Amino acid sequence: MKYANSKVPQIRFKGFEGVWEDQSLGNLFPITSAARVHKHEWTKSGVPFFRSSDVVSAFKSKENTKAFISHDLYLDLSEKVGRVKKGDMLVTGGGSIGIPYLVKTDDPLYFKDADLLWFKIRDSVDSHYLFTFFSSQPFERYVKSISHIGTIAHYTVEQAKLTPLAVPRITAEQTQIGTYFRELDRLIELNQRKYDKLLTLKKAMLQKMFPQSGATTPEIRFKGFSGEWVEKDLRELCEIVGGGTPSTMIREYWGGDIDWYSPTEIGDDVYAIGSTKKITQLGLTKCSARMLPSNKTILFTSRAGIGDMAILTKEGCTNQGFQSLVLYDDIDPYFIFSMGHLIKIHALKNASGSTFLEISSKQLGKMKILLPKEKEQKKIGSYFRTLDELISKNAIQLKKLKQIKSACLEKMFV
Repeated sequence: MKYANSKVPQIRFKGFEGVWEDQSLGNLFPITSAARVHKHEWTKSGVPFFRSSDVVSAFKSKENTKAFISHDLYLDLSEKVGRVKKGDMLVTGGGSIGIPYLVKTDDPLYFKDADLLWFKIRDSVDSHYLFTFFSSQPFERYVKSISHIGTIAHYTVEQAKLTPLAVPRITAEQTQIGTYFRELDRLIELNQRKYDKLLTLKKAMLQKMFPQSGATTPEIRFKGFSGEWVEKDLRELCEIVGGGTPSTMIREYWGGDIDWYSPTEIGDDVYAIGSTKKITQLGLTKCSARMLPSNKTILFTSRAGIGDMAILTKEGCTNQGFQSLVLYDDIDPYFIFSMGHLIKIHALKNASGSTFLEISSKQLGKMKILLPKEKEQKKIGSYFRTLDELISKNAIQLKKLKQIKSACLEKMFV
């Protein structure tokens, strides 16, 4: 790096050099708030009236209940304090402080005093650059420096004016940084929407592809299948197997090559492909744990977080926090895994215990299951396996994009 100075970012677009300039927000543009609007003056339609909850929801791409004021009141207030314009920014001043909202049009808009601060940016700094700055580490450090332990967080007009900001001396560099993060945010938002839609689709299909209460056939069915599903107890579909723990005082029982799962390892992934802790063959023989077969066992947590599930891909065993389902040959594992939400509901309703809630193998085995023939099970299981794979791939992509943004925020601001 040519400049041994903290005012030079670690990562920079080609063609830009030199140190950044120290500024405070109050020296770059006016910062103010709004005239008071009382709650009884809110209306069900008219001019949008923003509160901090609206800004936070917009920042997270979520919907919330909107508030409005009359057009006449808006005109009256605007005469006193001015109008919010395109390129201005509203920033939360209470609760989740420092959350920005970039105004994208000149359409009428008003906001709640104290809840939100009004940054009249106009042409003094690139608005997208400043919008991104509010997610950067330099701003986070400033917020921590003005926060007081034990009090409600506030970001006042005066604190906003004193907020330090290092800016590139050339406006074009600000613009390029702002554009880069705007496009990155757009990609994150698109992936988030796709991920949310896939989760919504799965939730809907779980309701429609399994019979609901009182029914013996599902609402949606693959072509070529007909007839009622048959009711059976869960214990008729599988052997329900508990677990055990070798003595932790005997070293020879631990550090072997046998997977030994605890409930904390289950829940995030569809498949259990390897445990954190492993035991020896001697350890296995000295406890009540049993070896569970791969690809036909569903690990099911029975205490301290009842109902987390994973399909075992390599034979292993568990501690006593499980009632694992070792399925019989004519039962499709992914079909049973896909109805895991129903098994969890049953387990939670029938769990008991004074120290902590736990579902026994006996109670779990009594659950009534509606079951189609094996071929239809496999078809349904295959559908949800494909859907889960899409959800997983999208989650990985979304995580990567967020990691890229986090890394860039750290290295592209000073």
